[in-house]
Amino acid sequence: MLIPLPHHLLERTGHFHLTADTALRLTPGTEPVAALLRATLAPSTGLSLPARADGKLSLVIDPALTGLGPEGYGLTVGSEAVLLRAGTLAGLRNGAATLLQLLPPAALGASPARDVVWRLPRVEITDRPRFPWRGAMLDVARHFQPLSFLKRFVDLLALHKLNVFHLHLTDDQGWRMPVAGHPALTEVGGWRAESMVGRAGSGRFDGVPHGGHYTRGELTELVKHAASRGVTVVPEIELPGHTRALLAAYPHLGNDPTRRLPVWTEWGVCRNVLGVSDAALELCREVLAEVMDVFPAEHVHIGGDECPTVEWESSPAALARVRAEGLSGPAALRGWFLRRMAEFLRENGRTPVSWDEGEEAALPPETLTMSWRAGEHTALAARRGHRVVATPWDRTYLDYPRSADPGEPLGQDGVVTLDAVAGFDPAPARLPHAEAVLGTQAQLWTEFAPTPADVEYLAFPRLAALAEAAWSAPGAAPARGPRSLTERLVKHGERLDKLGVNHRTPHRPPAPQDSPLG
Repeated sequence: MLIPLPHHLLERTGHFHLTADTALRLTPGTEPVAALLRATLAPSTGLSLPARADGKLSLVIDPALTGLGPEGYGLTVGSEAVLLRAGTLAGLRNGAATLLQLLPPAALGASPARDVVWRLPRVEITDRPRFPWRGAMLDVARHFQPLSFLKRFVDLLALHKLNVFHLHLTDDQGWRMPVAGHPALTEVGGWRAESMVGRAGSGRFDGVPHGGHYTRGELTELVKHAASRGVTVVPEIELPGHTRALLAAYPHLGNDPTRRLPVWTEWGVCRNVLGVSDAALELCREVLAEVMDVFPAEHVHIGGDECPTVEWESSPAALARVRAEGLSGPAALRGWFLRRMAEFLRENGRTPVSWDEGEEAALPPETLTMSWRAGEHTALAARRGHRVVATPWDRTYLDYPRSADPGEPLGQDGVVTLDAVAGFDPAPARLPHAEAVLGTQAQLWTEFAPTPADVEYLAFPRLAALAEAAWSAPGAAPARGPRSLTERLVKHGERLDKLGVNHRTPHRPPAPQDSPLG
């Protein structure tokens, strides 16, 4: 019961048994995957999986396997031997994720499992992803999440063959990114006096201070951990709106230098935005320089969404900037500001990313766009010439409740069902310029998810469904039967149980037939 469903899967009768004598046969470059398999399986199985020339479980990297692409793999499980091969380390890691899912769910547990026969079903698999960008965004600004959970979340992404961890580090309600030259960003911007209770505008607060931030060493550790699992951490610094925490730390960078603002305690969109002074631009460049120093990812996200212009409309400095730059009006300052930041990233060899709000023509064509609005906005962004990651809120925003059931935890005002996520096609054939779509990712904003358990409940099983939408060809899974997504999610729930993930498994459909992969 594999998730995502492989490109080609042939099931046979019989099994390969793993015992204390099972060894790995390794070719050059495969040791990182071998180490990952050992670390994952040792606590539950006690298997040491040593490397030996006559090992029956072979891990092979062969650059000549170009037909598998940069992330594809082939897996053959026979009754006497197992061959996992790929052209790249990334492909081999994806194959290892499949191998782990083929084992009994108890293999993923953290403690010894008694009376379990460790075996793999006989299969032949040739697999490769549909999209190169398959990810999940986690907001740690609204509610700070500990490093230990970020690493666990990365492990869950890797198990589902998701390869991008988009880390939303700053917002109105908190600043989590350390910047050596500007300590007030975390010392002041990292803490708020209380948090809103209920949805935006409720007027109710909990009276409990909240905050935290990461050290440079912790973020470096996260990047290393993720890389060992084939996951790239893409950092986001939200600009020029959603910056109230920054303004609390450095009020002179706002549109009224005499005003003192606390870190925002509400949800929703704050009207306070960065000023457009040279000092504000310079601080943002210094922040992004620190980000690039900590995160080696090609892509750096600079936000860009929900930027009110009301302060710019009444700011003499902002209006003077409009005149000096020959802009059409205060609203054009958003694109002007983002272009300055995007060009800085490009000058330093990085690719800027922004949320799409329809004005991305102002940005360099190399800018990657995340089309978060529902409707035709993915097509419109692609038509403007930008590469696109499809992130429409009505299909990928997992902070919305999964149903209208009153028993569901409070979330945004709306519903994003499991079926809506499962039926999402990021680049349907009818989409103009579909080749510009690099993939998709889930969004987990945390206004209503203060704890790791809350985040996991929002994520699963919908994140597993999105992983399939990002990996498998549309229509690959039948609507019913053992290979249907619903049936596989039921079995996948057993893995999540062993991992201790807080989730709700969907109901099994009537009268299914179990697959040999179960």
